[in-house]
Amino acid sequence: MFGLSRYQWLVLFAAWLGWGFDVFDGLLFNFVAPICIPNLLGLDPGDPATHKTTMYWTASLTSLLLVGWAIGGIVFGKLTDRFGRTKTLLLTMLTYALGTAACAFSPHILFLACFRFIAALGIGGEWAAGASLVAETLPREKRVMGGALLYTSAPFGLFLATFVNDLFTRQMDSLASNPDLSWRAVFLTGLIPAVVALLIRIKVKESEEWAPSDKAPRIRELFSPELRRRTIGALILSITALITWWTCSAFLPVVASYLAQTANTDPSQLALEKTAYITTATTRFNLGGLIGTLLTIPAALYLGRRPMFAIYFGFSAIGVWATYALPLSPDVRMFAMGLTGVTVFGVFGAFSFYLPELFPTRLRGTGAGFCYNFGRIATAFFPFLVGVIVRSGISPLETLKWVAVAPALGLVAMAFGYGDETKQQTA
Repeated sequence: MFGLSRYQWLVLFAAWLGWGFDVFDGLLFNFVAPICIPNLLGLDPGDPATHKTTMYWTASLTSLLLVGWAIGGIVFGKLTDRFGRTKTLLLTMLTYALGTAACAFSPHILFLACFRFIAALGIGGEWAAGASLVAETLPREKRVMGGALLYTSAPFGLFLATFVNDLFTRQMDSLASNPDLSWRAVFLTGLIPAVVALLIRIKVKESEEWAPSDKAPRIRELFSPELRRRTIGALILSITALITWWTCSAFLPVVASYLAQTANTDPSQLALEKTAYITTATTRFNLGGLIGTLLTIPAALYLGRRPMFAIYFGFSAIGVWATYALPLSPDVRMFAMGLTGVTVFGVFGAFSFYLPELFPTRLRGTGAGFCYNFGRIATAFFPFLVGVIVRSGISPLETLKWVAVAPALGLVAMAFGYGDETKQQTA
């Protein structure tokens, strides 16, 4: 089907599951933050001051996640070039599955932060191993399709996280009525990827293109004269997309809760209304991301990589500003969040095929992992900054509208020639 063999589809599906559960585990905290943070800190969920404290801790732990994600991505990226794609894929999935499940047993928010950091190491490392494995298993002419299909697992992961959160914190009365149990049950579902990892170990072989090397890959090789401009361009594109997506998506549940609070007049129904708003907003954002991810295939094939990134960054800047700056009703603003997902979320469908195209086989995992994940270190500052600003009393809507500056600056960098075109590349 689509010119791929049964085994090539198996590899794509294995990497698809790995990345989907990666995103699932990575964002579970953001869904349960409005419940677990007040619970762990002993705060009254109905107190307006609790919202600011929740925003601050959500921002702080999101920034910590991004730092761990970056470290894991760089370290495991080198490991995947040194020891192979499948072994690294297995190790990263076990790391983030066990780390996420351990969060369920946190007695204090500092323990939660520690377990989140451990999970983040595996979450960051999975992407480079999976993307390299897909790029080296599929024929050259199918890599764009394969890379974009690989990233459709991210909306799947978010859909699953949305469903699990809604199930345990709203629909199952026995758990929803007990805040101390509901969010812990959500984290325990993070163990699911461990089962998938074992299946991958049994069924998926090592990439035929990869071969052990006596010389360990070094990050400084990415800045050699032949690769320096490619590496810098990839870093700029990655940082632009990551700042925009993480700052928007990390606070999507918090913003949805804020909108529910402004629209709801019955305090006894506020908790259920918040969960309903979170489910609606994230579902629309994820659906937009799925559509945007699939649109990267024709955009990259017919327009080229650079025009594709320019279109996505341009509409991201316009969409984010309109969603958070215009005087919209809660319902219209929630609908606008879904539209921003098309570009803010969808652009990541391109990185799965674009970054592996930039680097030779020996440095493919190192290069893709470094560029995609180093950006998270720069990105980590922005969720924390948003949390600090909102805690000072400024509306999250007033704060988030300025995220539109990030994709606008990405367009400026592209105007200066950064971001290599790889459409006509043959290897």
